This record gives sequence, C-alpha cells and structure tokens, in this order.
Amino acid sequence: MTKSELIARLADSNPHLYQRDVERIVTTIFDEIAAALARGDRVELRGFGAFSVKRRDARMGRNPRTGDSVDVPAKYIPFFKTGKQLRERLNAD
Repeated sequence: MTKSELIARLADSNPHLYQRDVERIVTTIFDEIAAALARGDRVELRGFGAFSVKRRDARMGRNPRTGDSVDVPAKYIPFFKTGKQLRERLNAD
C-alpha cells in the first residue's frame, strides 16, 4: 500500500473528514516519526510495532562490478520490530 492509497482508504472510511485533512494528518504522523528517529528516539505504536535506529559500524565492502575493496563508513539505519498483536494477526490460521 502506498501513502496515497492509505490516504484514500482513510478518507473513504471517514466521510466526515476532507481528503486534504486526512492527507495532512498522515503526513504529520510520518513526519513526527521521522523526526523522532532523526533525534535517536524510539517510536512505539502499541499492537503494531516499534521503530528504532541502529548503528552499523564501518567495514570493508566489495564493489560487485569490479571486485575491488571499498571502505563503507559507519551509518545509522531505521529498524522496525513488529508488535505481538500484529504478529499474531498475521499468523492466525
């Protein structure tokens, strides 16, 4: 599902809200999650999952085209861990 599909589905299920307002709400939520991760904070949505930031150390990589060794600098990556309720819902028989 894309962001625009999410906005359209939320607007359809909430006819009392204008689509532009739903778009503003979704954008604000995503922006706040991104801002919290940029600060190094953890974002937990109960029943859904938790977003956090993990650090990857610098390492020696390999250029797949030439086979040469390449220095890969340390970096931070977003990480998502599913919540218990979401896992149970996905694995329900």
